[in-house]
Amino acid sequence: MISKAAKIYIAGHRGMVGTSLWRTFENAGYQNLIGRSSKELDLRDQSAVRSFIRAEKPSVIINAAAKVGGILANQTQPFSFLIENLQIQNNLMESALDGGVNKFIFIGSSCIYPKFAPQPLKEESLLSGPLEPTNEAYAIAKIAGVKACEAIRKEFSRDFITIMPSNLYGPNDHFDLQTAHVLPALIRKFHEAKLLQHSTVTLWGSGTALREFLHVDDLSKALIIALEKPLSDSIYNVGSGEELSIRELALLIQKTIGHTGALQWDDFMPDGTPRKLLDSNKFKQLGWAPTIALSDGIAQTYKWFLNNQHHTR
Repeated sequence: MISKAAKIYIAGHRGMVGTSLWRTFENAGYQNLIGRSSKELDLRDQSAVRSFIRAEKPSVIINAAAKVGGILANQTQPFSFLIENLQIQNNLMESALDGGVNKFIFIGSSCIYPKFAPQPLKEESLLSGPLEPTNEAYAIAKIAGVKACEAIRKEFSRDFITIMPSNLYGPNDHFDLQTAHVLPALIRKFHEAKLLQHSTVTLWGSGTALREFLHVDDLSKALIIALEKPLSDSIYNVGSGEELSIRELALLIQKTIGHTGALQWDDFMPDGTPRKLLDSNKFKQLGWAPTIALSDGIAQTYKWFLNNQHHTR
């Protein structure tokens, strides 16, 4: 178990996951938290990261930093998604080894599982089939991180683990329509259409793809357990256990925002993976369970968006 006085470095502490972790950890009594903005520390710079870890000597590193985006961003910037995520995670893991850090938590993504793997997705499904082409570059980078944690556990007996969340959402999400994931993108689209006299909203795909969503604060509570309980495996799924179609999600967000205009589906555009539901039973056996209903989480996220439009990304 990690002491409440232990120094914990949260990489990416200003992002959606990082801000939630910081808030949740402080509420749980962890007060020795450190973070650096991208301007203060470029995680793609190996020398800078190594020097930082050597100087700060954290007991725990949590990698909540990543280049992320939706289908459009992944399709148009595959090399950036591949190389930048590899650089970030490799630099952090190598520096953790060099600096004697024993506890490292790598935050993965459910997109790393094969496109047509049996549902719900179990941890052992990793690398059992081809990936979804629209986010293959990002997935390959994340798979490398998962395997790096596994290899470090085997070779150096360090407590390096991967937490694999389902689709995350919540305050501090990306709302830029060029880079956003589906849920924040829908919030922004319906909000802007509402302002334009409830104009028609056109969405990608058929709306039939099924997705599982997890509020970022529920993920943060899972990471408290990852700190406080011994974990025997290197990878754990963490999801809500509930799924809905993108069409159902759109209707829920439309109702929350109060948009009353028409909704069109552009089925010439890709749906992505047809279904992506995690089997999180292994982690739930440790005592974790999600507590934030999707409808409540969307309402909270929309409220945050309204209050922070001037600096939403």
